Amino acid sequence: MDIQTYMLTVCREARRAATRVAASESAAKNAALLHMADALEASTETLLQANAQDLAGARARDLDAALVDRLTLGHKGVRAMAEGLRQIAALPDPVGEISGLSYRPSGIQVGRMRVPLGVVAIIYEARPNVTADAAGLCLKSGNAAILRGGSEAVTSNQAIAVCVREGLRLAGLPETAVQILEVTDRAAVGELLSMKDYVDIVIPRGGKGLIERVSQESRIPVLKHLDGVCHVYVDDRADLDKALRVAVNSKTQRYGTCNTMETLLVHRAIAPRLLPPLARLYQEQSVELRGDEDARALVPEMLVATQEDWYAEYLAPILSIRLVDDLDAAMEHIATYGSHHTDAIVTEDLGRARRFLREVDSSSVMVNASTRFADGFEYGLGAEIGISTDKLHARGPVGLEGLTSQKYVVLGDGHIRT
Repeated sequence: MDIQTYMLTVCREARRAATRVAASESAAKNAALLHMADALEASTETLLQANAQDLAGARARDLDAALVDRLTLGHKGVRAMAEGLRQIAALPDPVGEISGLSYRPSGIQVGRMRVPLGVVAIIYEARPNVTADAAGLCLKSGNAAILRGGSEAVTSNQAIAVCVREGLRLAGLPETAVQILEVTDRAAVGELLSMKDYVDIVIPRGGKGLIERVSQESRIPVLKHLDGVCHVYVDDRADLDKALRVAVNSKTQRYGTCNTMETLLVHRAIAPRLLPPLARLYQEQSVELRGDEDARALVPEMLVATQEDWYAEYLAPILSIRLVDDLDAAMEHIATYGSHHTDAIVTEDLGRARRFLREVDSSSVMVNASTRFADGFEYGLGAEIGISTDKLHARGPVGLEGLTSQKYVVLGDGHIRT
């Protein structure tokens, strides 16, 4: 079967399955999610063997360390996938929820009902956990899913797909409700992006090249973020111990993620007390520091930061550091160089914290907390389908609600318009 015929078949099956899933009761969807979680845990060794094959292939192809990190599953990763599915099952079902119901002067009642989007296509690289997370979120929100993982994770994704299909089958739902593409040909992506009669939204997760390609080629609405240039600003009224913890964790907890801090902004009044001990902590983690002239005066071993560093999403143990005069200068830097993803302030000044929350135009804005918390699991969404820096439809970590839309519903009792 050629790629075009294969993709058309997949998309038609997804459209048919979407109708059934949208009408399914919460109990059936939850049962499928719990069966998937059980199947993942029961298949742990099989999943790890499949992942080991992918990791060996990635290293043989000399793929970069950040991608290998995202590709790695491990026992913890399998448990996290299963736990994510169980959390999704425990969440309230958004489908059919009616809000804002009120009487109009005519006597009718008008409200808004939450409904599925339909068929959701997710195109992603590495991260085999996305296969389970996406399957769970799409199913619980009443959507059918078409998942296209990268070639570097194909063995892991197909092993996870077996568990997903088993969960659907045991719950009596169509196995075509979640389809993981068996082909890694780039042409499949092109065909998928043209299927506007069958697919309602496309969500790309991966490198900037993938997201740019999807955004440019898709004839279907796209939910995306391009970069994760995240900042932490340490105010002169910050608690030093909190600042050290947040700054270190935001950078070193994991390097290859979109919510990892890439630029640290420090008020120059607190910099002499903060930067030397902070630099030592980063040195222990082998983090390369690149600073402006003022930062390098306090930590001479820093490399020189260039203009390109302020725009950089390193996804690596590299951090750029800049001293600023005040909160306004910090927010101006974020507005100029940031990507509207996640930014944090460390301060004990409530007024400045409120200004930062109100004025920084990012999908997640934090006070005295690590940027690494910008994650659907940590936000209580069970898991996330991705993080959106767009402003329409959904913004930030996209969970169940972000995979639904709303329609108006009108309740009457024979009412007519006069």
